[in-house]
Amino acid sequence: MTDHASSTIPGPIDPPRRLLMGPGPVDAYPGVLRAMSAPLVGQYDPFMTATMTETQELYRGVWGTTNDATLLIDGTSRAGIEAAILSLIRPGDRVLVPIFGRFGHLLAEISERAMAEVHTIETEWGQVFTPSAIEEAIVRVKPTLLALVQGDTSTTMLQPLDEIGEICARHGVLFYSDATASLGGNPFEADAWGLDAATAGLQKCLGGPSGSAPITLSDRAVEVISARKKVEAGIREPGDPSSPDFVRSNYFDLGMILDYWGPRRLNHHTEATSMLYAARECARLLLLEGRDAVIARHRRVGAAMLAGVEAMGLQVFGDVSHKMSNVVAVYIPEGVPGDVARAAMLEDFGIEIGTSFGPLHGKVWRIGTMGYNARPDAVLQTLVALEAVLRRFGAAVPSGAGVDAASDALAGS
Repeated sequence: MTDHASSTIPGPIDPPRRLLMGPGPVDAYPGVLRAMSAPLVGQYDPFMTATMTETQELYRGVWGTTNDATLLIDGTSRAGIEAAILSLIRPGDRVLVPIFGRFGHLLAEISERAMAEVHTIETEWGQVFTPSAIEEAIVRVKPTLLALVQGDTSTTMLQPLDEIGEICARHGVLFYSDATASLGGNPFEADAWGLDAATAGLQKCLGGPSGSAPITLSDRAVEVISARKKVEAGIREPGDPSSPDFVRSNYFDLGMILDYWGPRRLNHHTEATSMLYAARECARLLLLEGRDAVIARHRRVGAAMLAGVEAMGLQVFGDVSHKMSNVVAVYIPEGVPGDVARAAMLEDFGIEIGTSFGPLHGKVWRIGTMGYNARPDAVLQTLVALEAVLRRFGAAVPSGAGVDAASDALAGS
């Protein structure tokens, strides 16, 4: 008798080899992939709980904080965003979201789903907000929470945060930032900048896979979250769904997650062990190289990519003075079919670059230099392939100009 099932079972997973030079995800550090293959242990094994504690301390160094409440949310970077917003605001609270790209719209949507009264201010894509513009909106709206993206890969812009925390503190506003695209490749000082909450993901400058969301919370944020908890002797009382104190998610209830990561280790969910290993290794490698050194590497390699695309005659999108170090957007040359050219980069060279969203869809490509791929050889390979593809589709590109300019930038940095 033939085993019909065996004839339809696919072979082992065998992904093509790619160089991921888009806005993320990017190739993971080899050490992170090795860490993920380490043996599993039980969630209350002493090794497991010690690893959780080690990971918390490592991420304090990554975030630039002494916050006790520094941990991981199991899930993609969006899981961290949802956990922060759902747990920090009550239904009816006012949330102010300054929007300068796609991911500001995401923060507004998640806040609306949390039943907040959401107010937004917007600026042209390719620009950022001045502190005075944000303060004016805070004075007018009187929000409970300011939710602000630091680096938005849809526009490549990096919103300055260093003056915002003081403004929020002066007006009694909680300050949250989504640093998914920027953490590890650009400066971030959670304590010095007065952040109450910040979240990120592994798949960009931290050089890991998507699936774990680092988060840090100030003491003030923890007080707000704790005020919503109803816990007696480690047993959570049934909540009243009509109460503003009822967090409308079990999985993303930071009050419960903090108890899980805290000294009592109260059961909440089964920790994603392999992702814990990956997140730990991402932070370990960053701190081993040195946080300032990693940021400098991203700045150096990003500047080389910028010099290369400009030398090829490509027009850079947005205010370059406020561009993230780890991604650049370039206008697709006239007459070049953007998606077809991107497909040729992937099929012929094994290199992925990104398209874009919203008002920029079909107009720009986004090229990343982040994490493990913030390397000179990755920049030069990408520029060689991009020149060849552009020439194939009729664009006038000076021969070798991109590589020469990038090499000069690297030599002079």
